[in-house]
Amino acid sequence: MEKIEKNSSVSQILKGYLMATLFYEPSTRTRLSFESSTKRLGGEVLTTENAREFSSAAKGETLEDTIRTVEGYADIIVMRHFESGAARRAATTAGVPIISAGDGPGQHPTQALLDVYTIEREIGKLDGIKVGLVGDLANGRTVRSLAYLLAKYQDVKIYFVSPDVVKMKDDIKEYLTSEGVEWEESADLMDVASKCDIVYQTRIQRERFGERNDLYEEARGKYIVDQDVLRIAVDVDADPRAAYFRQAKNGLYIRMALLKLLLVGR
Repeated sequence: MEKIEKNSSVSQILKGYLMATLFYEPSTRTRLSFESSTKRLGGEVLTTENAREFSSAAKGETLEDTIRTVEGYADIIVMRHFESGAARRAATTAGVPIISAGDGPGQHPTQALLDVYTIEREIGKLDGIKVGLVGDLANGRTVRSLAYLLAKYQDVKIYFVSPDVVKMKDDIKEYLTSEGVEWEESADLMDVASKCDIVYQTRIQRERFGERNDLYEEARGKYIVDQDVLRIAVDVDADPRAAYFRQAKNGLYIRMALLKLLLVGR
């Protein structure tokens, strides 16, 4: 990937290419990250940030028919969908590359790529690390994808910290076991934080609970990464160990590399 200096001209690696962002769920960071990545490489963007309500999907058009239509307009499609498995359906249908930007409570693969990249940059290694995954682990697609990807490295241990109603689902735990990855469930964030190299916090996702407000209220706010946890909330933003803003910026570079790889090759 070409290095782009501030105030320099935009790279032209993707000149002549058009990316469509097809988002059936609202997004700011992921969508803007992909759009910025494309434009920084000289490409152009077609975008819809709420296709669930403001597209033919609202009129009953199938996902497959939408993909067949949109692929006629663009060279690559970045899609976020509210249903798990939607990305696979789109990829099976499309004649152009499909990048999943998250599918319901399923997976968020590009987030996992930038998370692993960030972890390696922050602590200098991936083999042998201990990672605490905290929050809504049942519905959090980011933690599911990260756990899956971390299983590719050696001697990794994963701690799952969540309220009982949103524990990590069995499919990920069974996969980790099949890959020989050690994992442990805990309700004690303070104890887990003292053992980990990385604490990865994900929010309790109100939209995944449907009408079950009682379960949402039971889960939300139970685990907060504050200064007490960091001694092992905006009050931790200035701490040099708070990597989430660097993590967000890393997403730009990872997605630039991915777009280049899929559209023009190595």
